[in-house]
Parts: sequence; structure tokens; C-alpha cells
Amino acid sequence: MTHNTEPAASKPNIIFFMTDQQRWDCIGTYNSHIHTPNIDKLTAQGITYSQAVCQAPMCVPSRTSMMFGYYPSQLGVRTNHGGLYDEDKLPSDPLPELMRQAGYQTAGFGKTHWNHGVKTEVPSTRGFEVRAVGLSRDSGHYEDGAIMMGDVEPEGLAAYYEETKEYGGGEENSKGYIGCTSQVPTPWHRDGWVAEQCLNFIDEGLDESRPLFLYLSFLKPHAGFNVPKEFEDLYDLNEIPDIPQPPWELEQDTHLAATDAVNESSQINYWEKRHVWEAMTPEERKRTTLRYWANCSWLDDYLGQALEKLERQGRLDNALIVFVSDHGEMMGERQHRFSKYCLYESSVRVPMILAGSYLPQVAHDTVDDRPAELVDLVPTLSKVAGLPRNPQLPGLDLLGETKRLGTFCEFHGKGTEPHHSAPALMWRKQDYKLIMYMPGTLGGAIGRIGEFQGELYDLAADPNEWHNAYGDEKYAAIRERMTGELLMHLACVWSRGPVFYDRHGLAALE
Repeated sequence: MTHNTEPAASKPNIIFFMTDQQRWDCIGTYNSHIHTPNIDKLTAQGITYSQAVCQAPMCVPSRTSMMFGYYPSQLGVRTNHGGLYDEDKLPSDPLPELMRQAGYQTAGFGKTHWNHGVKTEVPSTRGFEVRAVGLSRDSGHYEDGAIMMGDVEPEGLAAYYEETKEYGGGEENSKGYIGCTSQVPTPWHRDGWVAEQCLNFIDEGLDESRPLFLYLSFLKPHAGFNVPKEFEDLYDLNEIPDIPQPPWELEQDTHLAATDAVNESSQINYWEKRHVWEAMTPEERKRTTLRYWANCSWLDDYLGQALEKLERQGRLDNALIVFVSDHGEMMGERQHRFSKYCLYESSVRVPMILAGSYLPQVAHDTVDDRPAELVDLVPTLSKVAGLPRNPQLPGLDLLGETKRLGTFCEFHGKGTEPHHSAPALMWRKQDYKLIMYMPGTLGGAIGRIGEFQGELYDLAADPNEWHNAYGDEKYAAIRERMTGELLMHLACVWSRGPVFYDRHGLAALE
């Protein structure tokens, strides 16, 4: 890998904030109900990418894609059951390692969810020189070489798990979404512990001789919704709207229905929640929304504390600040759907902000409505750090002038190979969305490609995506045009890489 020789002093600090499962419209800038004053300040100090999407509507493939800069299918990490385990066979260097090579002090606090819990001869934190994770070492998601909350704060982590013990796997059953007013001290919450580790590092661990790459990533607002009272108290239940529901009772002929059809656990999980929510009063349903929003406000408060300390240390005088989430959350839409496993707007769109003194003043308080993706972050931050461009990456420089026609996201269900769903692919433009999918499982799908189905939504006229216009001849020209664009986008992406055997030969490809 060619190393950049630009003096460290001239490189901006890069401060990267990330949340888990935060909808694009759950920041105060887009939703007047939401209390996120610190995120709102970032929008005033930078660029909000209003059309940003994730690359997969679930944690592991989305975060792996973002950190390596490739699409999930390029990496072979398509569901939460996947991961890049072998440190000697990574397709490229992940973002923190790139920053380390560029001369940055790299510190990572909180969730990556790369499914990286495999012991190695030499402990690897994938480029993070300082690493803290708010989980136990036996969680299956530990990182060899990281400080784990379960090792240094076992009493606190035990108290957290006791409070959430009835919330189910991933804290995503009905009780997890109903939540509670938390009785656990905030430093004993996993996000609270991670935030405290980060704040202490800013006070005591900064290397004055190097620019800083700081990554602070939270597990919430993902369920469970056990929230400190002070953040619940920011909201008035009477001012929270109920979730609008479509005119149909059952999911129509869609990729979501096709996923349900091949995944029994998904069906059971959905109907369990639906029965609970249908029996609730509007006020009870609004309480779930309140706690989700309160989680967003709680994380915003930690973000503000970190920014305040960084400012006191002079680290914001020359800084690029990133705020983003890995995917969205359905929050009871489409007849009481929760979580994120689909390609609809609430799941695939994410908040994305670039802010800070690194940006020219003319860029502050602006909105960029060009199509943007999470894979754009690696090429963008690499350029900021003075690294050469990797020509194999599908992402674009968010601060550059190049514009793509649309955004891409892929969904492969919730199961494991070869039993997970056949693929569903999204091509999204500002006013229209195309979804192409195969019913059934992946096994044998290659012989059934003629069975493909489609969805087309006029997002301007139908923002809830309740009316599938794929078969409407009025939209035939748009459907055909977008189908061709999706095909050529994939052809261009897959013809470029990654070249797994040439991960250190990028300079020769320029």
C-alpha cells in the first residue's frame, strides 16, 4: 500500500459518529417532534445528504459494506449470519486500518458488528489502536485485542442484561419494543459504558503528534427500548402521532411477502408482534414511538458531550465530522411491521451528515440531494486523509462533483445459505423506486430466473409505498429505464472488483 507523505499537521481530524437502526427522519432537522440538538448543529455546520441509503437493511452486511467500501454481495456477507473472519484474506483494508496507514491515531468505541469474534494468533482490531466494545467476551461479537465491558464492568453489564432479559434475541420481541423506563444507571448501559470510555480517552489518551480518527458507535436506538427517564421526559405522549396503516390487511405480492413465505421464524415473529400491537390502544402504541425517539435523544446527548470535549482539546479547529446510521426501522408500518428486514424507505434510508471546520463555509447548512450510499464513506474519507483512490470501489467521493443516477441496496432475507431468500435488489431515485426480486429460496434459483417479480413506487405520489405500480402501463417507460439502469450499475460494479488476491497492489491499478 502506498503511504501518503502529507504532513500530519495539515490533515483534519476525522470524527465518526454512528447509531444503529436510526431512521433517516429521526433527527430534528427532518422531524420537529425529535429532540436532537447536537445532530441539528451538525446539519447547520455541514452538508446533509437527503437521499442517502444503506447497502443492506440489516447490521452485519451493512456495516461490513460500509467499513470495506464494497457491496455486500461483493464481500460475500449478505445476511447477519455472515462475516469476514480470516484476517489474512480480507478483500481490502477496512476504514480504521486505512486511517492508521494515513498517519492517524485510531480509536474505536462501540459497535462494529463485523462478526469478527474469532481468535487469531496476533489479536486484531482491524486498524484501531485503541478499542473498547460494550459487550461480554462470550457474546460472539468480541474483538480480539479490544477492551470488553464484560471484563471490566461485569456488575453493570449483568444489571443491564437482567433488565432486558425478557426482550428476546437482539432485544427485538414485543417486550423489547414496548420497553421500560430504565432503572439501570446510565454508565451500566452498554452504550453508556462505551460513551464513558470514549470521553475518558478524549480527556487522557490523545496523541498530540498525530491527527485523530475517532469512531464512536452505539447499539441504540435499536430495540430494546429501556430508556433513562430524563430522555423520556423530553416528549409529550399526546403530541406523538400514531403510525398510519395501509388500506390492505395482508402484505401484498412483494419481496417482503416472499421473504415471509420462506422463513418460518420471520412469520412467527411478525404475527407475534402484530397480535400485540393490534390489541394496544393508540396511547400504548405511541409509547413505543416515544421510547424510540427518546433513545435517539439520549445518543444525541452523548454525541454533544464528545464534541464539547473535542472542542476543548482543539480537535475541532480542523475536523471533518461524520454522522450516520447503518439502516432504518419500520416502527410498526405496513400493518405493524417492526425492525428493518425489507427494502422500503423506513428501512433503507439513513441520516448522513458531513460537517465541521474542514468544510468551506459555503457548504455549511446545505442539503445535497444527489443519490448517496454508505459505500461512499471509504473513498470520501480516504481522500480527506490523503490516501490514493482505490479504483475498484463502487463508492464515490461525497465531496466531489460526480453524480450517480440512483442508489443500490440488496436484501437476501434472514436465513443462512442456501436456505435464505432469493435476492431482492433495489434501484432508487429521488422520485421512484424499483425493486426486483425472486420468490423462493436461493437454492435452485438460477433455474427459475424467469419467475422474477417487481415493485415500482412513485415516491412523490405514494411516499408510504402502498401502491405497487410495476404492472401499470402508465409507468412502463420508467420501469424499463430503471431496470436497464439497475442492470448496468451491477455490471459496472461487478466488473471492477474486488480483486481479492491483489489487496496491496492498488497503486499499480491507478
